[in-house]
Parts: sequence; structure tokens; C-alpha cells
Amino acid sequence: MSGSPRGKAPQMAIRRLSMYYRTLAALREQGVESISSEHLSALTGSTAAQVRRDLAYFGSFGRRGVGYEVHSLQTHVQKILGIGEGWPMALIGVGNLGSALLAYDGFPRQGFRIVEAFDSDPRRVGTVIRDVVVKPMDQIKETIQARHIVMALLAVPAKAAQGVTEQLVAAGVRCLLNFAPVTLKVPPHVHLASVDLSIEVEYLSYVLRESVAEGQAAEGACSDVLRALSG
Repeated sequence: MSGSPRGKAPQMAIRRLSMYYRTLAALREQGVESISSEHLSALTGSTAAQVRRDLAYFGSFGRRGVGYEVHSLQTHVQKILGIGEGWPMALIGVGNLGSALLAYDGFPRQGFRIVEAFDSDPRRVGTVIRDVVVKPMDQIKETIQARHIVMALLAVPAKAAQGVTEQLVAAGVRCLLNFAPVTLKVPPHVHLASVDLSIEVEYLSYVLRESVAEGQAAEGACSDVLRALSG
């Protein structure tokens, strides 16, 4: 049975909960009724001990010798993550990335709605994307306060990001997801998460370069052995 949180869960545990939730949702669609921590860990790239530890921050959900009931655990994780709460979000910046975020079906499926969008380009202001009318930047504060929006997505150029962030904080936004490639400063009461796509691609580039280098080294070693044998 579930209980109240036993301690503040670390950020990485919360991120793993998102993976557990998606995995449980898929298992439920497949008709799977129960799952062990070992099986769940194998499906999410974690360990059984880590799964149990992550869930223990929020209560006791499994039964010894039986494991977890998929539907029940998915429901508990959904509540923990606030999925389905219908949180309204604002989007600032409706360029290529912003337009893609507006069109992303994953948000409404998880109960998150982009209800307002803003842009500084007069050519975009007044356009409608997915039933959302793009508004000018000078309407950010009054609109966000009128609609009680506390979560925003930031997809503006790096040079404009800090100034827009300050506008959003002044308007009452408490959670901000930043896609601009810049480090932002926010007050302690504002929760900031950043997604820098360039950093992620650079990481993949490093991994690829290392794997290629390892492959070339192995190939060179094999060639040396063949030469020695033939000699």
C-alpha cells in the first residue's frame, strides 16, 4: 500500500520514475498484470535494488514473492509525477523549435497543455497553431497572471533568454523548461530545467569517436597478429 514520502527524493530518482511510468503503461497495454523489480529494472536499464530504492521514497507498493501490480503501480507513479493534473503551460518563442513543441502530441497525452504562446516577431503574432493564438511579448505578464499559469517552456534565442526569464518570474511562473543554449539565473523559489540539444549531440559525437577509435585499435591489433603469423 502507498504512503507519504519518506524523504526528499533525489532528482535522478524522479527522472527514473518517468521511465518506470512509461514502461508500466506499455506493459499494461500488453495485458501484463504484475512485474518484479528485476524485470522492471531490466526494461528500464536500472537495477532491481535501484527500482526498489526509488519507489521507497514514496511508500511501499510491492509484495514479497509477487512483485508489483502493474496497473496499481502505474497509477501511484502517475500521481507522484502529477501526470493528468492538467497543468497549463505557456510557450515563449514560436520559431522552428517552438512550433514543434506546440505540435507535440506527447504533452496532452500526459495531461500537460500549452494554452498560451508568445513571440516577438510580428509576422508570427496572431497566427494560430493547434488552436493556440500567438500573442506579443508585452502581453506575457497579464496573460499568465489571468490564466494562473505557473509552468513555461522557453524556446527563444540565447541572447533574449535571461530577459524573458525575468519577465516570466515577475509574472508568477514557478517552473521553467529552458531550451535556449545559455545558463539562466532564477530565484530560489523557481525550478529550472534546461535541455541543451547541442550538448546532447556533442556527447553522442564523443561516444561515437571513442567507439570508432576503439574499433580501429582492435582492427590494428588483429592486423599485427596476422602479420606476425604470416611472417
